[in-house]
Amino acid sequence: MSAVLSTPAPAARADNAAVPGDQEFSFGAADFERVRQLIYQRAGISLHAGKQAMVYSRLSRRLRETGHRTFASYLQWLEHPNGAAGDQEWQEFVNCLTTNLTSFFREEHHFHELARELKARGTRPLRIWCNAASTGEEPYSIAMTVAEAGAQSCTSILASDIDTKVLATATRGVYAAEARGLTPQRLRAHFLRGKGANAGFIRVKPELARMIDFRTHNLMDLNWSLGDAFDIVFCRNVMIYFDATTQRRVLERIHRVMKPGGLLYVGHSENFSEARELFRLRGKTIYERA
Repeated sequence: MSAVLSTPAPAARADNAAVPGDQEFSFGAADFERVRQLIYQRAGISLHAGKQAMVYSRLSRRLRETGHRTFASYLQWLEHPNGAAGDQEWQEFVNCLTTNLTSFFREEHHFHELARELKARGTRPLRIWCNAASTGEEPYSIAMTVAEAGAQSCTSILASDIDTKVLATATRGVYAAEARGLTPQRLRAHFLRGKGANAGFIRVKPELARMIDFRTHNLMDLNWSLGDAFDIVFCRNVMIYFDATTQRRVLERIHRVMKPGGLLYVGHSENFSEARELFRLRGKTIYERA
């Protein structure tokens, strides 16, 4: 079970009470504030006050599935001290409220830089961690880059996410044939095309899939059991969902699981200039472990 952070989530504004319009379930300002506290404690995510409609839409599915008629009833059941809901429902709660926007070779300059780094390293062993792997497009993009650099024999890739449902999709490695970010050359080299009932879909080739170890991981956990230290970490567009306190804690933990001089790849809107003693800017949204 995930560790609970002691820092409270920011309070919701009083003028954002309930979702407007007719509602299937009762959902007021107190319900929304409780959801904000719980997702902050479980996943470190800070939901701002404008997310009421999103929360209502996503969690309504869980109320229907579990037979609850109000959010208050569902949240009370979820938090029951005897664990009435169980770990599985907590996981469903987190799955509903995480965001999974991704595509192949998103922020493409990172993969050009990764290719240069791989070629510079030669045959030295390399360990890469892709966290917030979502439905798998990012770790498979890393694996394709590794394969194209001829470094698959000396490279291991760990891909993790807090959301178990997107990880299941990632592990299957099946995507729509028109998936964004893939060139015709990469489609031919790294994917199998579906036929018959599977027409219109592509599957990652086994030799690419074997390069990646998919695993559930919550960045809020106090103890990270991730194995040997990493040479490269992809943590892109993750910190934008955290407040400053949580960002700092996660950066410190990432620093601890990386080798000195290791590289941290982050999202285009993320800046860690306040943590220079941990990471130094190396290139465009790429930091070096201090």
